[in-house]
Amino acid sequence: MKLMVICMAIILAAGYLMGGRLRNVGDLHLRWPGLALIGLALQFVTGPGSTVPQACLYLSFGLLIVFTIVNIRVFGFPVILAGVLCNLLVIGVNGGMPVSAHALVVSDQGQFLGDLANNPYPKHHLATEDDLLRFMGDVIPIPLPIAQAISLGDILTYAGTGLVVVGAMRAVPARRREEVAGDDGVAHVHG
Repeated sequence: MKLMVICMAIILAAGYLMGGRLRNVGDLHLRWPGLALIGLALQFVTGPGSTVPQACLYLSFGLLIVFTIVNIRVFGFPVILAGVLCNLLVIGVNGGMPVSAHALVVSDQGQFLGDLANNPYPKHHLATEDDLLRFMGDVIPIPLPIAQAISLGDILTYAGTGLVVVGAMRAVPARRREEVAGDDGVAHVHG
């Protein structure tokens, strides 16, 4: 959660530094946003048992993929789709996201090593030699104050989200386009 908050602060600052305005984000029209909300919520299902959370995780990815595809023409969504697909690939081939012991220790989460080794969660498990595509797992450590291990897919997803928000902040709002356009529908520059 800390990483998400810090990323959003950086994204908003970048948008403002590039001349954007937060109010312009209101003009961003995404199709089927409920799919994204449900998809993200499903990733937090932890029980009962391990079958339900695992099914919810894969359903979550299905919804997120549909959401990104229907919005693929929005600036930044191809990068989000790449991130979602990277995470789904590594989770799919390994039955969960492999988490590097090194990344946990360096990101100040060493206390979770025993939990992941002895009781793997439906979404995460301690990486072993048997895992495929380990380099795409949670192998990138972010130390305190964030204390999180992330994956290549996470980086792409956050970067894509940043592109969407900054692009929307910098877009000329529809109300301004209407003010500038003349009766003939052609934009006229006033100055």
